[in-house]
Amino acid sequence: MVDVAPHDSQLLKGVLPLLLLHLLAEQESYGYQVVQRLQAAGLTDVLEGTVYPALARLEREGRVASRLVASSSGPARKYYRPTPAGFEALADGTENWTRHTAIVNAVLTRPLPAASR
Repeated sequence: MVDVAPHDSQLLKGVLPLLLLHLLAEQESYGYQVVQRLQAAGLTDVLEGTVYPALARLEREGRVASRLVASSSGPARKYYRPTPAGFEALADGTENWTRHTAIVNAVLTRPLPAASR
């Protein structure tokens, strides 16, 4: 088993809506499926208790829509997909994330003076 360090929860909280919108833009999904996809991407410590409230918030904000689909293995599943406002938020959020990460990377990759090490 690979030992994976937990992710910074505050950083994840800030970027989770963007990740959810992107995953749902790739493929309409139900909540647990989204959790599995996040975990497969490397966010192994992301749980349903984090994802479901974020999906509900995105739905309240009008950024995702949902539909119930009957399931042969239990209750109906709620599938989510981005709305036009969600696609716009995804584009804006991706642009902002790219800009901010470029700035942070530019600062963090500058060499430090030898005396400060």
